[in-house]
Amino acid sequence: MMNPLLDPDATAALLPYPALAEEIASVLQDDAVQVPPRLVQALPGGGSLFVMPALDRRIAITKLITFTPANAGSGRATIQGDVVVFDIATGQRHLILDGPTVTARRTAAVSLLAAQRLAPNREGPLLIVGAGAQGKAHLDAFAQGLGLKEVMIASRSEASARLLMEHAKSLGVKATLVSDPDDALAYCPLVVTCTPAQAVVLRKLPRADTFLAAVGAFTPSMVELSPSFCQHFAAHGTVIVDTADACHEAGDLLQAGLPVSDFDTLRAVLRSAPVPSKGPVLFKSCGWAGWDLAAARTALRIAKPSRA
Repeated sequence: MMNPLLDPDATAALLPYPALAEEIASVLQDDAVQVPPRLVQALPGGGSLFVMPALDRRIAITKLITFTPANAGSGRATIQGDVVVFDIATGQRHLILDGPTVTARRTAAVSLLAAQRLAPNREGPLLIVGAGAQGKAHLDAFAQGLGLKEVMIASRSEASARLLMEHAKSLGVKATLVSDPDDALAYCPLVVTCTPAQAVVLRKLPRADTFLAAVGAFTPSMVELSPSFCQHFAAHGTVIVDTADACHEAGDLLQAGLPVSDFDTLRAVLRSAPVPSKGPVLFKSCGWAGWDLAAARTALRIAKPSRA
């Protein structure tokens, strides 16, 4: 019997990015999926406790994580916790997945899926703004899922940027450090912003064939993109949100004064006939327990093929 409590490495091994992206698409097509509103409880000291349930016909999951911004730079993770996976028919606990690993990989897999369906130009280079766990996850996801050959990396931390650059080289991906991400926009049709979202990091206008996945800001007060930058995508290209919850979570779009409820969701995109994008594409990702359900389904299928 497999140990149900999985560490980060064991969790990652069960969540290859291409398979996870496919499962995310499957979850969005599955009418049996239910995702109740998540509970976000403020904690003393500025942290938050997230309780995120989801279920389908076979399994029920709950993601329990803490988000502690004060841990940044301390050597302690800012996101900690677990994803618990239960069998609905028996009530049996199948797995306990490492929460930060699931968060990083499913977020990057959502961005990968959106890029596969929406990016006008998938050739790269990819600009990654933010060289933490999400920066690494997105580099891995785009390398595996899009065959990425070149990346440019911008980070407040030179040490983190250099570590990510060395990781890129280990994947066979050419890597360059850039001091100003705005200047790199002219060279990169693929962009990911995955910063702590405490300040604007992109202001200059994007290329006409840009696909940008903005994942750092997931509350109304967080921001990575300037208002005029977001407004340019809305006026001259396409804005897609991950779910309808972005209406009250997408800080970048809300602070730009944009009508978030008017934008299509990723589910709507997947359920409609493909339409070639005109102009740059902004994909705003805020997070959803459905992505964690997709991770649990992927992990169960790979760990126990007979249960798939």
